[in-house]
Amino acid sequence: MQRGSDRLSAHRDDEMKHELEGLLRSGHPTRVEEWNDPEPAAEDDPEVAGGPVEPGPGPGRTDAVRFELGRLLGRTSFPAAPPALADALRERTAPDRLVELVAELPAGTVFHTASDLAKALTDDGG
Repeated sequence: MQRGSDRLSAHRDDEMKHELEGLLRSGHPTRVEEWNDPEPAAEDDPEVAGGPVEPGPGPGRTDAVRFELGRLLGRTSFPAAPPALADALRERTAPDRLVELVAELPAGTVFHTASDLAKALTDDGG
């Protein structure tokens, strides 16, 4: 008998997995009723909610990229050079464009935090 703090039973867990299976396999909503689909990202939602964050210059880009890098890499990936960081991103299935941009950074540079890396990717670091 499994004991834990789950609010749902194992039967309900299986039911929910079955409901999500079509969405996970197809990559788009599978419901016939349009009203039952989740809402798309709004204009004022954080960029992460609308899809992968792409590095580049612009207002607020450093924060968005830092958040995405922190989410993907965590603290244990630092300090590291770009080749090691690119490998870690690949292992964590980061977007290909992000991995490419990290791999293109100078190999002799060592980044100590996700903030340092985000600044280098967005050209906000000086």
